[in-house]
Amino acid sequence: MGTPIFVSPKDFFKEAVRDAFSKRKIEAFPMAEDYLVHVLEHYVVADHLHESENAESHGPKKITTLAETLLIAAQSEHSTKVDMLKKLGDRTLYICGFFSDSFQRKVIDVDYCAEMGGTAYRILAQSTKEDTLSKVYSLYSKKFLAFVDVLNYISEKSQLQSSSNVLRIYDRYLKTGSELAREKLSHLGIVPISRVDQKKVSQY
Repeated sequence: MGTPIFVSPKDFFKEAVRDAFSKRKIEAFPMAEDYLVHVLEHYVVADHLHESENAESHGPKKITTLAETLLIAAQSEHSTKVDMLKKLGDRTLYICGFFSDSFQRKVIDVDYCAEMGGTAYRILAQSTKEDTLSKVYSLYSKKFLAFVDVLNYISEKSQLQSSSNVLRIYDRYLKTGSELAREKLSHLGIVPISRVDQKKVSQY
């Protein structure tokens, strides 16, 4: 019996992100890859995903929506603003990537979360003085759904969510235009209607 090989979470996620970027054909500079590794490392601790939104505000008012969080962050002083926006962008990216199926049971959808997360990263890019980090945030803002696809790929490969529900895959494609979802449908012998054509059909 051989000696077991222990891999740190960081090394595991580095390999997973590198593989996902390759398979999803995502072109990004090294720091953009490292950033996603840090996000995965952070949320491997489940408590971080449920951090109180109230802790991010300075008043008694409870933040109830992503849009509210974004508005309060944009109006806060610089250090608080950066901290809130980063948490909003990172948490939204992670949830969209790893728990997209949960949106089936909620009023909000992936498009809304992607818009809020992408906007948070865009404002971060404009608010960050460090040039390379600003470029990372800008890239995540512009390609938010592509990075969601990367996390979907890692999640499904790690068997953290089911990929067998065809209706959910189809719905994800219609809502987000996910290339990963489209490829899965094609692999199952299903030719998905385009989002543009779907909107035309829904008008009749």
